[in-house]
Amino acid sequence: MSVALNHTIVYASDRNASAAFLTEILGLAQPTPFGPFLTVHLSNDVTMDFKQADDRPASQHYAFLVSEAEFKEIMDRIAARKLPYWADPAQQREGEINTRDGGHGAYFEDPSGHLLEILTRPYGGH
Repeated sequence: MSVALNHTIVYASDRNASAAFLTEILGLAQPTPFGPFLTVHLSNDVTMDFKQADDRPASQHYAFLVSEAEFKEIMDRIAARKLPYWADPAQQREGEINTRDGGHGAYFEDPSGHLLEILTRPYGGH
């Protein structure tokens, strides 16, 4: 049996701002409208479908596996925007990156308060 994630809905306090933020920070193609969603296409054929929430949505966590070169480019964009970032999901080690499993990782928030993570190696060496 082959099971693969196809898409997920991301509720956002401002779907336009959150979708644009993700594409700009990660260096992805601009979001495309699809019904009530703004769809962001990831390189593994998964989409993140941003939907306008009536209230501020509960914070969710989304992790993105990137290359070392992409990690540096993303961190440069985070620095250019003077965004806070952390080495840990508890947001205790501000301004640091982690080196778990011999790679690099960092956490930062999107405009809706979702905690985004970039990492260069899957945890546990997978």
